[in-house]
Parts: sequence; C-alpha cells; structure tokens
Amino acid sequence: MPQLVTVRVKRPTGRLIRIWVPLLPVAPVLLPVLVLAALVAAVAGAVYRVRVLTALGTGWRVFSALRGTQIDVEQGRTAVLVSIR
Repeated sequence: MPQLVTVRVKRPTGRLIRIWVPLLPVAPVLLPVLVLAALVAAVAGAVYRVRVLTALGTGWRVFSALRGTQIDVEQGRTAVLVSIR
C-alpha cells in the first residue's frame, strides 16, 4: 500500500515547492468519502449487474499497485511532479 505522496511544483520563477502527504494519517479523514464511494459502487453494481466485491477488490489491487508511480506534467515553464511511494 502506498505510504507517501510527494508533490513538487516548479514555478515559472524557478522556485521549487515540495509537499509531502503521508497517506496513513489522511485515511481516517477520507473514510466517510470511501464509505460513500462503496455505497455508490454497490448501487451501480446492482444496476449494471456487476459483482460489487469483485469490483472493490480490483480497485484495491489497483490502489496497491500505485506504489512507485511517477507523474510529470510540464506546461511552459511550470512543472508538476507527483511521486507515490
């Protein structure tokens, strides 16, 4: 499971801003959103005849596989770099 997200923003002035977001302390804050998403997934699964537990299990595997992912976006002289560890 990913533990840390690092966001770096390189501004046009050349200044670099770094933000570290530990995921474990953020998880209890996002728990109500996750419960709501699970309920929406259950309703959508019933409507589209998809097995809800299989879909949630697949979503968890995708989330767990995010470790080591790097996303780099550049636009002109501004860059956003996201690293999931």
